[in-house]
Amino acid sequence: MRPILMKGHERPLTFLKYNRDGDLLFSCAKDHNPTVWFADNGERLGTYRGHNGAVWSCDISWDSSRLLTGSADQTAKLWDVKRGELLYTFTFDSPARSVDFSTGDKLAVMTTDPFMTKTAAIHVKYIAEDVEEQTNESVLVMRGPTGRINRAVWGPLNKTIISCGEDAIIRSWDPVTGQEVMSTKDNENGHKKTITSLCLSADKSHFLTGSLDKSAKLWDTRTLTLIKTYATEQPVNAVTMSPLLDHVVLGGGQDASAVTTTDHRAGKFEAKFYDKILMEEIGGVKGHFGPINALAFNPDGRSFASGGEDGYVRLHHFDPDYFNIKI
Repeated sequence: MRPILMKGHERPLTFLKYNRDGDLLFSCAKDHNPTVWFADNGERLGTYRGHNGAVWSCDISWDSSRLLTGSADQTAKLWDVKRGELLYTFTFDSPARSVDFSTGDKLAVMTTDPFMTKTAAIHVKYIAEDVEEQTNESVLVMRGPTGRINRAVWGPLNKTIISCGEDAIIRSWDPVTGQEVMSTKDNENGHKKTITSLCLSADKSHFLTGSLDKSAKLWDTRTLTLIKTYATEQPVNAVTMSPLLDHVVLGGGQDASAVTTTDHRAGKFEAKFYDKILMEEIGGVKGHFGPINALAFNPDGRSFASGGEDGYVRLHHFDPDYFNIKI
């Protein structure tokens, strides 16, 4: 399996996302410029210029016509995917972290970081079909978790919003009333340290979280019941799961500040594959010269991408052998 090395960012990668058709890959990094690539050959299509800070996450609308990005420059921006034009800028009074379109693209959830005296917040915004009618007003603002909220995503049928972050608690919110419906606060099997990433399954029935406590956990979306735990030797920065096979991929490595003190072979910078059901490690894909910060599976399940602290995106198309792995 020979990876395609994609060099387009000058700073560490923060997030990767495929569109629904799986033919485009969007990457975010600390270099202010979200980039779009062809997912089959890794050719760069273009960049979206306009942010003045690290871009933390992005999401693509159902028909791949619009891109939403959240950035440390205290804005979230809506772009025309095809033309690369900026359609609208949502402004906040603190850095924007996570963005996610609802099913149907009528709403979006955006999270903002704690900043000066402000606490972290989850904002629900109405996304107008006609950009002329777009407003900056939030339909709803939810506060509650202490520390940063690293991810907030829509649950099945937009009935809930699921958030997680520095307080290591996963919460489910009602997007109409803004009330917290349930959380994993009292679950002693929950994460012990910051939850860095969250990945929903294709049908949104379950989701995977990765944490600095060196584990990833699989949860039921409706009840927030813990299903499986995957233990590893290093902090987990990114998680994703195969839409085709029962495989879970974890990426991470020690903190970037400690990287220079160890040999890269000892840094454990590989994407590790686990069997989703048996929780056994199947194998790993090496290559990055620093911690892996972002992972994404192509919706067809035949390739995956990883983004690292080294500024590279690596695109891996699986060999036929991969689909015949027996445990």
